[in-house]
Amino acid sequence: MGLRDILTGRHQVKGPAPDRLFAITTSYVTLQSEHEIDPAGTAAIVFQALATSEFEATLKEMEQVVTATGGDSGTTVSMQDDSYGYRWMILRSPDGSPSVEDLAVGINAVSSSIESAGHGERLLCAVFAFSERAERPGAGRVYFIYNYKRGYWYPFVPADGSGGGDTPEGTGGAQDGQQRSTERELQIKAQIASELPIEPELERWFPLWGIPI
Repeated sequence: MGLRDILTGRHQVKGPAPDRLFAITTSYVTLQSEHEIDPAGTAAIVFQALATSEFEATLKEMEQVVTATGGDSGTTVSMQDDSYGYRWMILRSPDGSPSVEDLAVGINAVSSSIESAGHGERLLCAVFAFSERAERPGAGRVYFIYNYKRGYWYPFVPADGSGGGDTPEGTGGAQDGQQRSTERELQIKAQIASELPIEPELERWFPLWGIPI
């Protein structure tokens, strides 16, 4: 059972909640100032693409919107597909100038465009990348995943860097060499749950392996 089961309608889900998405733009301050977890300057929105000219035109419009909204800040956008047929639109802040606010604005612009085109059900999740400071034992990547169908966030902490890679390899159980730090995820939940709407059902904290950001 995973995020793709929710996307394909096997479970009852909530619709997207933009105000909950934007909660990351304030809660990251606490992560950074009190818990030594810094924004990495990258985020992505993941959706199920359609092989139609209408949907491809929507994607072009989305790229233009993100480029326009991120013009002053220097946010760039790129896209790649994974082996499951999901498309990742990746937003990056300029090197040395991570802006969670600009990334969230861009992600919301993309999701709004998909919804306006009548394809809101194809949205899977948004992913924001953070990094723990090097002085912390076992420091590495921390991802905050926003499930559009649930309207909740949850932390995902791959162990030993197993979450990174060139392409996502699925949202189910771990494959060989893929481990997650559940203990660290629960620590982060306790640290940020008062500021970020965290998914209350732990079994819905689905992993995303091979995150390309």
